[in-house]
This record gives sequence, structure tokens and C-alpha cells, in this order.
Amino acid sequence: MAHRSLRFMSLLAAGLLLLAHAVATDNFIIADNTTAVKRGITLTPAMNGINFPDPSVIRIGNEWWAFSTMSHYNGKRVHVPMAHTYDFSTWTSSGEQDALPNLPSWVDPDAPAVWAPDVVHLAPGRFIMYFSAALKSNPQFHCLGIASASTVTGPYTPMGTAPWACPTTQGGAIDPAGYYDPTDNTRWVVYKIDGNSIGHGGSCGNMVQPIVSTPIMLQQVSVDNGFTKIGSPTVLIVNDPADGPYVEAPSLTKMPGGTYVLYYSSNCYTTPLYDVSYATSKNIRGPYKKYGGLIRTGTYGLTAPGGLDMAINGDHALFHANWNGGRAMFTALIRGQGSQLQVYVKSS
Repeated sequence: MAHRSLRFMSLLAAGLLLLAHAVATDNFIIADNTTAVKRGITLTPAMNGINFPDPSVIRIGNEWWAFSTMSHYNGKRVHVPMAHTYDFSTWTSSGEQDALPNLPSWVDPDAPAVWAPDVVHLAPGRFIMYFSAALKSNPQFHCLGIASASTVTGPYTPMGTAPWACPTTQGGAIDPAGYYDPTDNTRWVVYKIDGNSIGHGGSCGNMVQPIVSTPIMLQQVSVDNGFTKIGSPTVLIVNDPADGPYVEAPSLTKMPGGTYVLYYSSNCYTTPLYDVSYATSKNIRGPYKKYGGLIRTGTYGLTAPGGLDMAINGDHALFHANWNGGRAMFTALIRGQGSQLQVYVKSS
């Protein structure tokens, strides 16, 4: 077995802290992106690089579970694939096992396109899954749904006959992710308004003027059931010119000291510009200040990394990057305080 060491890169509020050289100490290497690439440091994807895009992560006891966008295994369509690990290093795919085998009636049954599921543990024996899927009445749009289960692996049962959120006049909605704030015992869901689905063309459908807004939204929900809405949603960030056609894939957490960190991806996922970016705020509702690319093409040999999800109030993260024609899952630890973040990654 190849020796595995833990390596990290230090990133500050203004972006990468460029270092002139790499310094080895106690099996750690501090390196900027360029140094890392020159030294041949490349990351090894989980599960031999199988297609596992938009991964989300949850920890239950001493086990970790991951869920991904719809894929196919042995010719079988799996709406929500799963993976499992005890050490956050060696992951095992659940293969054809589907966490969401039955879809709600509002989803297009022929091409459901179930994207970016996220699972939250509400209480012992109570789990909820947020997901997006193509709308049966108009498959151009994705809307958000909810399903529940008594175990983390499901099977999850769809709740209700209508989407949980479906702003079709704005382009629909995708990428829901739950967040629990222990400070005040509140629960939230972040998601993206999928404005690029009604864009005017160009990269990812939204680089021809006028550019359509793709805001990241924050919705408070019942702390008990995780889906009853409390008040109206709040806009956290919007796509600026530097973001290309959109911002998407939000994941919210809180750092030591009380700073909220909103991870998101910017630029088109089919291009090398796709990345993991972040923004911070002292208030969960904002305003959030963007700090740009945290993990991007060239970081440890990665291409188009994105879709990062943080374990709720933890430091363990999953993300995907292009690999052998698909999008494979990679692991990382992200630690820091305030707007100063450090990303720790494992490599062969």
C-alpha cells in the first residue's frame, strides 16, 4: 500500500498565501499550488475514482456516509447513490443501493435528474433528505423536494405531493443543504436559485447579456421537523462578473469564534474555471464577504473542483473534481478562524 501523508495548503482571506518553497516538518508539507504541482503532489480520489458528483457528508457515531447526484451502476439508474467509511479515508460505494428508490409524483419519471442530495439527522431515528429533481410538468426546471427515513441509509420516503420550493419564474432551485446552528438552536436550508436555466446562452447557459441572477438563498425551518418554513428566504450572495454564469452548491458552517462560512462554487462546471470559493459573515443572514477561490484547477493536480460540502459544525469536507471522464469524490479537512482557512488534503 502506498504511504499516505497529510498535506495542507494555507489560504488567507485575500486568497492563496503564496509560499516560495515547501517546508517539511513532522510529515506535513506546506506548499502553494505551484510548488505542489511541480513536486508531483496529486490527490487520489475516493473509491478508485468512480463517478460520485456533488457529494454531501454526514457523521453518525463513528461512521461517515456520503450521498451523491444520480448515477448508474451496472446499467441501473440510482437516484441517490451512497458511500460509507469509518476513517474518512477508505470509502466503500453502496453500488446499486438507492437511498431514494421511489420519487415523488411531481418529478419527471423518465428523466428525473436527481441532483445534490443532502441528509440531516434531526433526532434518534429521524433523518431528512433535501434534494432537487426535474419538474414533471416542465422538465426544464428543477425544484426542491424532501424525503424522510428512520435510518441514515433509508430508504427515504418522499414527503408531500408538491415540491418544497419551486420558483420556476426565477429558473427553479437546486443544491439544497441543511444547517443546524447550536448557538440558538435554529435550523436552516441553503439553496441556489437556478437562474441560468432561463439564461440567454453561452457558458452554462448564462454568459450572454443580460445575465440572469443565481442567488444563494437561506431559509429558516422548524428545528423539530426540518421542513416547515419560518419566514421568507434571505439572499446571501449573488453571481458577480467574476463568478461567470453562476454561483451554486452552497454549504454553510460556523468556525471557532462565531464566523459563518458559506462555501460555494463559481463559474461553469464544464470548464477549468469551476472552483470551490467561500464567503464569511458574523451574522447567519449576512452580509457575506466573498474571498474567491479556495480550491481550484491546478490545486494538487485537480481539474474543475467544486460542489464542496462540510459536515455540519465540523471540519470534514467532501468535494468532486473531474476524473477519467466523470466527477470523482475527494476528501479534505478545513480548519481556521474567522476568514483565515487552512485546507488539509491527503495524497498518495
